[in-house]
Amino acid sequence: MLFHVEMTVKIPHDFPAEKADAIKAAEKAYAQDLQRQGKWVHLWRVAGRYSNVSIFDVESVDELHTLLSSLPLFPFMDINVTALARHPSAI
Repeated sequence: MLFHVEMTVKIPHDFPAEKADAIKAAEKAYAQDLQRQGKWVHLWRVAGRYSNVSIFDVESVDELHTLLSSLPLFPFMDINVTALARHPSAI
């Protein structure tokens, strides 16, 4: 199943920088692992914002939820998910 996922990160301004840096490093490692597994298929930064647009290829909605809720930055994210289906005009 393919999903279009938009993630916006909103770390509070008063959050300790050392903790934020550690969480970001853990996030990067986890994201790269999911990419190597073929589950996080595409990852694009949204210019000018602390956001990304991603495509996930997973077995189920439950798997996607587990992956997203396991992201170290998850508590600081606004996430929008859209299920995707093949377009009949796609080649």
